[in-house]
Amino acid sequence: QKVRIVDVRHEQTATFAAEGTAKLTRRPGLAVVTAGPGVTNSVSAVTSAYFTGVPLVVLGGRAPTVNWGRGGLQELDHVPILAPVTKLSRTATTGDDIGPVLLDAARTALTPHRGPVFVDVPMDTIFSPATASIEFAAPAPVAPDPDTVAAVATLVAGASRPAFVVGGDVWFGRAEQALRRAAEALRVPVFMNGMGRGCLPADDPLAFARVRGLLKKEADLVVVVGTPLDFRLAFGDFGAAQVVHLADSAE
Repeated sequence: QKVRIVDVRHEQTATFAAEGTAKLTRRPGLAVVTAGPGVTNSVSAVTSAYFTGVPLVVLGGRAPTVNWGRGGLQELDHVPILAPVTKLSRTATTGDDIGPVLLDAARTALTPHRGPVFVDVPMDTIFSPATASIEFAAPAPVAPDPDTVAAVATLVAGASRPAFVVGGDVWFGRAEQALRRAAEALRVPVFMNGMGRGCLPADDPLAFARVRGLLKKEADLVVVVGTPLDFRLAFGDFGAAQVVHLADSAE
């Protein structure tokens, strides 16, 4: 109910649009695609969401169970194809399953660390009678360990040239205002990547860009918040600087 349906010509477009919607709204984006090649057309966007931690729900059609194995229209087992690039990939096997399975999928997409999920529904299942009780509650953030937070605060207070590097989880965690308050209070330069860009306005005197090499040469403490220590950050190598990594889940 009350969901705007946008019809497009190609499943890749649908899924990339859903990924973009999720980035803008910070809610799960939804793409609905047909079976077989329709589902495989969605894989590029799903993989993008998997790499960038975007909550995305892809709902696929599936050939009827009653004829499975006999060569039904676009008969393909999608679940193992999507499994490597999703947090959850499964089939809703009965009408009563559809609501709870989609509910679990949406919650899984939002559970730290966020990411895409896939559910397909056989055509004979989707037209069957069903009952379901649906009540959605978004997953709670993982509570930080107070002792660890205190230890990080001590490191920041004792640093001569600290810096923050922030990424997409600051945006998805709705923490941009907290970031601004912290940066202003501590007078710490902020570098941003991915969806972290814009969490501090580009014209803010503490917002730095295109000079990330200074972190390796100048900083004595780098606090990386909400972005992986991947190739974009030289896999966490900041020269002689100490490195603190704040992540949204232990995994």
